[in-house]
Order: sequence, then C-alpha cells, then structure tokens
Amino acid sequence: MAMSEPGTTPALGTARVPTSTYRIQFHKGCGFAQVTAIVPYLHALGIGDLYSSPYLKARAGSTHGYDIVDHDALNPEVGTESEHEALCRALREHGMGQLLDVVPNHMGVLEADNGWWLEMLEHGQASPHAETFDIEWANRATGMAGRVLLPVLGDHYGVVLEAGEIVLHFDAEAGTFELRYWSHRFPIDPATYPMIFNALPGPVGEDDAPGRAELAQLLQDLSQLPSRDASEPAARQVRLQGSVNLKRTLASLVARDSALAARAEACVQRLNGTVGDPSSFDALDALIDKQAYRLANWRAASDDVNYRRFFDVNTLAAVRMEREPVFEATHKKLLQWLRDGRITALRIDHPDGLSDPQSYFDTLQRRYNDQLAAIGEAPRALYLLVEKIQAEHEALPATWPVHGDTGYRFAALVNGLFVDGRNAAALLDDYKSFTGRGDDFDTTAHAAKRLIIETSLYSEIGWLTKTLHRITRVNRRRRDFTRNRLRNAMAEVAACFPVYRTYLRAGEAASDTDRRHLDWAIAAARRKLGPSEDGVLDHLREVLLGEDEGAVGDEARRTRFLARWQQFTAPVMAKAVEDTTFYRHIPLLSLNDVGSDPRSFGLSTAAFHVANQARARFWPHAMLGTSTHDSKRGEDLRARIDVLSEDLTLWHTHLERMTALAQMFERDTPAGKAPTRNDVWLLFQTLAGLWPAEPPDEAALADLRERVQAYMLKAVREAKLSTSWTWPNEEYEAALAHYIASVLRPGANPFADELQRLTTVIAPFGFRNSLSQLALKLTVPGVPDIYQGCEQWTFSLVDPDNRRPVDFAHLARELDEVQRLYEGDGWPTPAQWTALCRNAADGRVKLLATWRLLQLRRSMPELFRDGSYLPLAVDGPAADHTVAFARTGNGAAVLVIATRLAYRLCAGEAASWRAALWSGTHIATSETQAEVGRVARWRNCLTGASADGFEATEGAMALDAVFAGAGGLPFAVLVGA
Repeated sequence: MAMSEPGTTPALGTARVPTSTYRIQFHKGCGFAQVTAIVPYLHALGIGDLYSSPYLKARAGSTHGYDIVDHDALNPEVGTESEHEALCRALREHGMGQLLDVVPNHMGVLEADNGWWLEMLEHGQASPHAETFDIEWANRATGMAGRVLLPVLGDHYGVVLEAGEIVLHFDAEAGTFELRYWSHRFPIDPATYPMIFNALPGPVGEDDAPGRAELAQLLQDLSQLPSRDASEPAARQVRLQGSVNLKRTLASLVARDSALAARAEACVQRLNGTVGDPSSFDALDALIDKQAYRLANWRAASDDVNYRRFFDVNTLAAVRMEREPVFEATHKKLLQWLRDGRITALRIDHPDGLSDPQSYFDTLQRRYNDQLAAIGEAPRALYLLVEKIQAEHEALPATWPVHGDTGYRFAALVNGLFVDGRNAAALLDDYKSFTGRGDDFDTTAHAAKRLIIETSLYSEIGWLTKTLHRITRVNRRRRDFTRNRLRNAMAEVAACFPVYRTYLRAGEAASDTDRRHLDWAIAAARRKLGPSEDGVLDHLREVLLGEDEGAVGDEARRTRFLARWQQFTAPVMAKAVEDTTFYRHIPLLSLNDVGSDPRSFGLSTAAFHVANQARARFWPHAMLGTSTHDSKRGEDLRARIDVLSEDLTLWHTHLERMTALAQMFERDTPAGKAPTRNDVWLLFQTLAGLWPAEPPDEAALADLRERVQAYMLKAVREAKLSTSWTWPNEEYEAALAHYIASVLRPGANPFADELQRLTTVIAPFGFRNSLSQLALKLTVPGVPDIYQGCEQWTFSLVDPDNRRPVDFAHLARELDEVQRLYEGDGWPTPAQWTALCRNAADGRVKLLATWRLLQLRRSMPELFRDGSYLPLAVDGPAADHTVAFARTGNGAAVLVIATRLAYRLCAGEAASWRAALWSGTHIATSETQAEVGRVARWRNCLTGASADGFEATEGAMALDAVFAGAGGLPFAVLVGA
C-alpha cells in the first residue's frame, strides 16, 4: 500500500461514506455508557454510523456541548476515557463508525472553567492566548487600550461594586488573588498584588518580623514584572514564568507565617469595602481598573464588547482558527481519535464564522492524511460535512474539500412537496387580515437586519467602520468619506445581502458566485440609499474585491477587514432571519425553519427531481436531514402543519372558533390586548401541529401546557416585538402564560374540544406526509440522518424541547415487535398492515418503515452510495400527487413512488384512502431508463407484494396496482424480484 505523503489531500471519493447516521445529543443525562447500551439497537435498526454531538469538555450543565472550555479533555458529565473507549469499541464491533460534531469557531468563556481565557485575563496581551481569542486589543475607547470588556454584571458596574457583589478573594494555597462575582472568577494581574498589600497602613517589611522582608522583596519583584503589553517574546516569557514562581513563593510565605496570612486576608477585607459607604470601595475600584479587563453590565455588550462572539452570545468567544497554533491546540485530541479509529468522520459546526473556511478544510484534510502516513496507512479523504445554511440559489463552493452540508436544504426541499402552492396568496391574505400585519417577508427581514445591526451587533459594525475609515484615509481619491457614510453603507449592504456570506480571500480573484452576491447586495443598497451614496458603495465594493487602486495602506489591515466583514454578514442573517423574522412573519409555520425560505410556498415534483439530480452529480454524499437539534419544529409537526395549506377554509374556520373561545382569556396591557393577534396565530398553528391525535390525559396535558408556555416565551422574545431577551416585558409575558394556561386547562374545555376536532381531520394526513417524507429521505441521493427518537413520531418544538430524553428501551421493544412480523422470511399479513395504519398514532408504522428502508440501504450500499437518480414520468388524474423515481447502478434498480398532497387527493376524508385513488394513473419508462424497463417483476420491500414490470404492461406501471400492495402506506419502494 502506498502511504499518504504529508500535505496531500486525496480525492473525496476515497473517503469511507456512512450508509446512514443517527444523531445523539450527549449531555449529563445521556453519556457514553447510556449510548453504548443502545448500540445494538441502532445496529438492528440499520444505522451505519453514530452521529455524535460535541463531547469535548463543555461548561457544566451544557445540554448541547457547543460551549467547549477545554479541547484536550472529555466532558466529565458525559463520561470517562474508559467509557468513551467502550463506546468506540462497541461501534467497531458492530461495524459502525462515528461522525463527531466539531466546534472550531468559538469557546465558552466568562465563567471560571476556561483555562485559556483565564490566563488571558490575568496577563492580557502577554498571554499566549491573547491571539487565540479574536480580541481587538488596540481599543481607542477611554481606558480600554490593552483591555477586554467583560459584559457579565447584572447592573451598572458602580452599583454592583458598591453593593458588595464583586468580592476580592485570596487563595492562600495557590498564592493567588481573584475577583468573584457569583459563578464568575476573574484573576488578578500578579503585577498589581502590591496594591492589595498596601491597602492597610504600615510597612509590609519589618526587620523584627520573620518573613516580612521576604514579602517586601516579593512585592518588589511582582511590581517589576514585564508589562502586560510587552511585545518581545522573551519579556512575555519572563512575565509568565515569573508570575508562576512568585505566586508559589507567596503561597509558601503565608503557609509559614500565619501573621502574613492574616495580613493578606485583612487587606482583602479592607478592599472589599463596606456596603453603604461608597468611598470604601475606591481602592478595589482602583485595583480593578489596573486589570486586563473591564467589568461591565451585560447590556453593554452590543455596543462596547471588543471580542468577537458567536452571533451575539456573550459567553461564546470566537477563536482565531486561522492561526496554526490555535488549530493544532484545538484539534490535537480530534486528530488522535481519527488516527486511532475512535471517530471516522467530522461535522464542522458553523464554518461561516471562520476567517477562511477553505483553508481550514484544506488543513483538516491534510492533517488527517499526515496522521495516516504516520501509521503507515494508505491515503484517503476524511468524510467531512459542514453545517451551512444555503439560500435556494446557493451551492457550496466547489473548491471546498468536503462531502456536503448537514441537510438543512434537503429538509426544506422535501417539506415543500407537501405544501399546496396554489394557496400561497390566499393564506397570506388571511394571515394579514387576521393579524393586521401588512409587511411582506422581504420588508420584515430587512427591518430585522437593520435592527440586529444597530443593537446586537452594534460593536461589530463599529469595528468595521473604524477599520474601513482607516483604509479609506490612505486613498486620496476616497479619503473624504466620513465614518457615518461608511457605516451607513456597510449596514445597508449587510441588510441587503442575499446569502450568509461570501468567501473572498485576500490576494485572490473573487469567484463569479461571490462577485454576483456582492453586486446583488450593492445594487439593492443603491436602491435603498439613493444616488447620493453611489460613490461610497462603489468604494466598499472596491475594498472588498481588492480593486481599490488608489490605496497605499496596510495590506494586513485590509485582509483583516475582509475577514471580519464576512464574519459579520453571517450573524446578521442568522439573528435577523432565523431568530427574528421567522417569528414575526408566520403565515405557514412549517416553512419557517432553518434552511427554509418562507417565500417558497410549495415545491413541484419537477423541481424536487432537479435538486436530487444536482445532488447526485455534485454532492452525492451530503447529509439528508429532516429533523436536527437546530430545527424550530420537528419533522412530524411540520408535516402536519403542511396539511393546513391544502384547505384554507378548514384552517380559517377552526382559527376563528378557537379565537372566539379564547377571547375571554385575553388581558389588557399598556401596549394593548395580550397576546397580540400575531402571537395567537403562532400559538394556534403550533397547537394544530402539536396536539395529540388521541385526546391527552391530564398528565400529558400538563406536560404539553408546560412545553407550549416555554416555547411561546422563547418565540415572542425572539420576535422582539412585544418583549425581548434584552428587555423582557414581564406584564406581556405573564398575560401570554395566563392565556396558554387557560386555553389548555384540564377538565371541560370547549377550546380543547375544537382543537381536537381539527386534529382529527388533519392528523391522518400529517402521518402520511411524514411517511412519504421518510421514504424519500432514505432513498434519494445522499446520506440520511435520523435525529434521536425520530424513528417514531416526534412532535418536538425548538430547543431545548427537541433535546428531551428518548426512551430507547421502549424503542428497542417496539423494534423487536415489528421485526417479528417478518419472522421466517415472512411478511406482515393484510390484517396486520390494516392494524398498523389504523393505529398510526402509536408510531410503530414509522419505526417499521425506518427499519425496512435502512436495511435496504445496508443490503445495497453501492447503489445508494453511487447509483444514478432517474426521475420517472407520471401520467393520469393523480399525477400531481405522486413523486416517482428510480435508483439504478451495477444492474440493480430500486423504484420509489411516494404520495404528496394526500389531503386534497382524498378530498379531506381520511377514510377514503384506498388504491382506487390512483386509478388511471401510471408510470411510464423511456428507452434511456433501460435498467428500470428490464425488470419484469418488482417486489415491495415492506409488504412483499409484487408488481408487474414495465415491459409486462407495455411500458407502463399502473399505480392503483402498486398501492393495492402497499399495505395502506402512502409510498411504495420496489426492488427487482
């Protein structure tokens, strides 16, 4: 075998591609031991690889693992090294790999658990990690040069200080001082320790007192440590090592001399002041002012924070992954696991936050092969996926050495099949009439972007403005553009950006795609700002494209500006669209999800086929998702809400009735009636998708009520209309909680009865939508992912609701029961299929379908990995309700027929579901589909029923015959018999 040469990246097709994945959310309640126990179940289900959420050491209590505080350790709440090894061993024994979620963009900060962050706070720019985090050290704000703002306080700094909530603490054993504020810890710069010991009058050194002279010398040595802003590596090293040694000396001194220890504590007490005497805190204030950080109210973050964050989350600080030492330090353990075979693939979280995603992926592939070369293995690509939200017209950059995205786009596409596009305008009119909201999606999104830019990301646009102004000042043709004009131009271009970001690289020509997206945004900004700003917009474009011919400035500054600009447009889009507009503009909630575009109301079968063909050609191994931990609504909830699009009269009638029944629970607030009509629409459509098909008992109702209240509180705060996270409107929130509790109260409840009547009508069709969606996900080109628990019905809401515990023991028992239906190579009887479909609400029919189709993928891995995708023409009265295609390759073929818009097909009558609905509808083949046409006999891989091949019926397949053998399922997957 040839060994991989260091620095090479093999073709992507050489990677080990999973047949399927199963996403697990690791946290304190679901650790390595628990997941090891379910590996046999996952294997029996047919899963190829475990898809693990991050489990490097995260902040205590984290339910998601994205707030990593130590890249070189496992999360102790998830398990130990031995438990991790046991999980990896169990996966290997079952022939399964592990795809691990990786977080390269940020780390958890601000509390007392991130050693890199704490060292940076102690030593400022002298710390080795001063450049690990993306901090603007050259801050011109008063008193902020060489300091980092820490927005952690619950009130203004002076108020908190004088309330005695910021407390100086001495750790005698370690010889260190720190500030404490609730769960936060802030180290004190050792060079300022003398200020602490001088808090009490009298000399610190007395000849007749043992240890005093030593203390005096120690304090002198501490005061002479090199400055925090020392630029010479030697001086920095002297400071760092000297601090360590001197703190050890202090610990030794106080351990030997109780009087010294008592003096240290007395100084601490003096500095901690006396509540009610503001002047007693002056000395502590002076000490804090000498640190490499400034403590501030958490609301100051949006304006003044000078470290780049993950979106606008103060506790997640961005890291500079473009620096080689940072990459190596953060990926050491991951690369070791890859080398040892503990993990076999990676999913990269939020690559749009990276300075240069292309370089990061190249480095990751290269370092992976360096590892292979080191152990003598043949070169191969690492299976690599990226968590990337794409616009409908947007493709991943073809130069990225990755296998595709994590499935957001597919989820939007497949969901669109079940939305009746004919009713888009009518539903929008109904929505506007009911809520009184007249703005369209584009207007709402633009306003939300401007809001986010001027609030949450105000500090980011401030940095960009300052830097662009400096760049502009060295160009005599452009130097008269003011900061205000530059700022306004950038804000407007960002608000008009059609995608998350471009991928421009300094010193390289822009791709046609990036140039097109930038020109789109510039043109839109021109229309908004008018001709007076043409010049400044042209200048911004020149700078971003590297075409600013008159510039003679610092290229490093221009490179930094380019990176930060692209890292800015992404959170603008995310916070304004997914986390604001999606809660403001809500005609059909199933369209308001990650990766979706509510302006696309429904998808034709032709468009679905085109998307699948493109994926088969360009990204055949991308992930196919329908539910994720980021989903705002689970796949089954969306599938049911889709049904409402098929009958607006049904929705309107029940909406009006429920509104009338709930009117008595509204409350008057200073801003008007609560809840607003928009929030009522949101609530009632959510309940239409969430309400159980079978009436809930009192315990289930109580659980549902609590979940809905938590969801609606998050939703209205995200919308930022009646309340918000930053400025909660407690009166409105209380009124909303009261309203929900009232409409979902136990006992006799006309509102619940009305909701149950609506659910009875739409739930059967929601189940059919879900099953068709499942069949498509498990058979189209790509690698399907099952989010934990979604092999049965999962009517989940946005996180943390979608991270609720999964009863895997129950699922294993249910899987064993459905597997028994096929004992002895038999097939379920028609009576058993009737029972499965009649009792669809118990979820066993979805579990069975998942299992059978995953087993099919396992039995035909080459076909599903690399096979062709052939759309099949459908003719007849039910053609609009049918999606049909074939997967072919190496002489094998699988034929898939799925139902869409079933409610309209059945005229809203669930009981009318029967094979005769497809009478006169058939699939035809053509000469180009030879592998399909040659099959004389097909067998349904779920029911065992056979169907005549195309040649036997003169080139056509009658769909009524196919669905007669489908066991009542809304799809058929046929394999050549």
